[in-house]
Amino acid sequence: MDIIFDIGKVLIDFDFEEFVKRYVGEDKAPRVTKAMWGNPDWIELDRGVLPVEQVLRKFIDQAPDCEWEIRRVFSQLGNIPQLRPTTIPMIEELKRLGHRVFYLSNYFEFLMHAAPEALKFTRYMDGGIFSCNEKIVKPDPAIYELICKRYGIARENAVFIDDSPKNVAGAENVGIRAILYKNQSPDELFAQIGV
Repeated sequence: MDIIFDIGKVLIDFDFEEFVKRYVGEDKAPRVTKAMWGNPDWIELDRGVLPVEQVLRKFIDQAPDCEWEIRRVFSQLGNIPQLRPTTIPMIEELKRLGHRVFYLSNYFEFLMHAAPEALKFTRYMDGGIFSCNEKIVKPDPAIYELICKRYGIARENAVFIDDSPKNVAGAENVGIRAILYKNQSPDELFAQIGV
């Protein structure tokens, strides 16, 4: 079986809201969070087509009086992702059981370079796709089709795990069985996968 994982909030912790509170204080945190993480333009970072400054301007337009805070938070984003202690052992166990393991993530280039340690698990996997490298984001059917084509993944023999209901639906729409991740333990996840 081929098992495809999302990254953020599945294989790594990414607690944007708590991070913002620490950096800008309780009073401005909700506005900065809404202007950035709550902004539909965040996906443009993951798509990797627009220059970062252009996306930052879209964030700042939502909270012009918080420009300094938005820029500060963005510059420190590399401090958010934290590799979960269960991630590498889980990947190793799946591979020991004879499965191929991949990643498929909406992820942006700045964060890849700002927090490389959080992604060290990718060395243990059989491959994967970062959206920013392909200029396509989940749940676009093209990104699921691309990973299948690139790695010879048979949809009927694959399972996709993501914390976003719309990304889970995107996988199912192209014929890949999908599991909504809700902080299951590795054992619970293995049972859902059927390994």
